Amino acid sequence: MWGLGDSRAVESGRAVESGGENGERGAVAVIVAVLMVALLGFTAIAVDVGMLYAERAQLQNGADAAALAVAQTCARDLNGPACISPSPVAKTFADGNASDGLSNVQSVALNRAGGAVTVVTGAQESGGDPNKVSLFFARALGIPTAEVGAKASAVWGSPQAGRTPFPLAFSVCQVQGYVEAGLQLLQSHGTKGGNDGCNYGPNGAPVAGGYGWLVQDPGACGGSVDILVMEGGSDTGNDGPSNCGPTMQRWVDELTAGRNVIVLLPVFNQVTGTGSGATYKLIAFAAFSVKGWKFAGNDFAPKTFRNTSANAGTLACTGNCRGIIGRFVKYVSLDDSYRLGPLDAFGSAVVRMSG
Repeated sequence: MWGLGDSRAVESGRAVESGGENGERGAVAVIVAVLMVALLGFTAIAVDVGMLYAERAQLQNGADAAALAVAQTCARDLNGPACISPSPVAKTFADGNASDGLSNVQSVALNRAGGAVTVVTGAQESGGDPNKVSLFFARALGIPTAEVGAKASAVWGSPQAGRTPFPLAFSVCQVQGYVEAGLQLLQSHGTKGGNDGCNYGPNGAPVAGGYGWLVQDPGACGGSVDILVMEGGSDTGNDGPSNCGPTMQRWVDELTAGRNVIVLLPVFNQVTGTGSGATYKLIAFAAFSVKGWKFAGNDFAPKTFRNTSANAGTLACTGNCRGIIGRFVKYVSLDDSYRLGPLDAFGSAVVRMSG
């Protein structure tokens, strides 16, 4: 009897133990099911959030491009038909940066006098509400759409301070009335050129013995210029300035490849003194499209380029002539190294993002 009872107790214990295992398995299954729902929810949110980030990145690219495009348009022609709000230019560039070719330009805040523009863009789905993006998984949680937008600002103006890439200054006589005109030969030592009635220096030359050269920054081809607070010092001599060989070679390479070389060079309207003691009163930067040149000295590579009748016609720089051949042009640069001021009448402008 005792042994039989013991056996039953053991079996009863096993039965109790077996039931506990089944209970634990059931509890784990419930927990796993709950966690799977949560995991799927997080996955759904991640998918929707990732899609929203991608949409916003496209909108931001579109807003940036639109702001720059409007600024460039206004910098080229402030009173032109394209420098307006609402702007078709903004719409074109905003749509062009959307993967589906659609966006909503909410506003274009244009300040012509201050040289600034701010573009606000929003999402746009075909047949959908403006600024809204349809969600996939969040819809099950009662959130069918989300609002997505972006904003970008740009400014424009004429350069007032920065480094000129080549240390040669031009007289206002040689620039005024000649922007977007024909080819010119701008000699560095002697002829007025341009407007005959413009007295811009001693004896009609930039500086007696100065040849139009500016003092260079140490170790550089060009010099630093600030037209508001300083005058440019004169560098004398018939030879070209030192350290400009690599710069000239880059120009040769670009022109040989059929690309334009446009540089911003300073303009002066007054000269005081002579020789190395002279200074130029600098008033602006002008954009000059380089076509050829003839200089002296051992630091140029080459010293003469495309200075032939075939390329320059009667403007070829011959004999004792030293100068640069090209034309003044309207030009909008994206170089952010210049300090900007109001647009001037010399054709050069700089555009950059702001804010």
